[in-house]
Amino acid sequence: MADVHSKETRSYNMSRIKSKDTKPELLVRKFLHKNGFRYRLHVKDMPGKPDIVLPKYKTVIFIHGCFWHGHEGCKKATLPETRKEWWTDKIRRNITNDINAEAALKAANWNIITIWQCQLKTKWQNQLLSDLLPK
Repeated sequence: MADVHSKETRSYNMSRIKSKDTKPELLVRKFLHKNGFRYRLHVKDMPGKPDIVLPKYKTVIFIHGCFWHGHEGCKKATLPETRKEWWTDKIRRNITNDINAEAALKAANWNIITIWQCQLKTKWQNQLLSDLLPK
């Protein structure tokens, strides 16, 4: 199946996708701040460059986009019809990087919380976030 956009339009669309300060990330940060948690963002010298680091609790939070990190069984993780092999390889690399980063963080005795984009639906988000946070 051919792409519905021209190569230039597709390239522009893809370039607009952010890796930092995404809506799910901002939602989690707002929740944390409101509940008195202080954190660091995108710590470059940590494995996987976690989205949020709670140093006091030795906890990192990864907020994964379902598509980009291959959330198994999620509707949002459906691969495009075009360039399926390329996308499969891309997502597989992301998953491998996630696994390696988590292993390195666990080896350094960090607690790891992974929040998927689809888990942050309005009706669940406060309960999910409350349940996941360090006590």
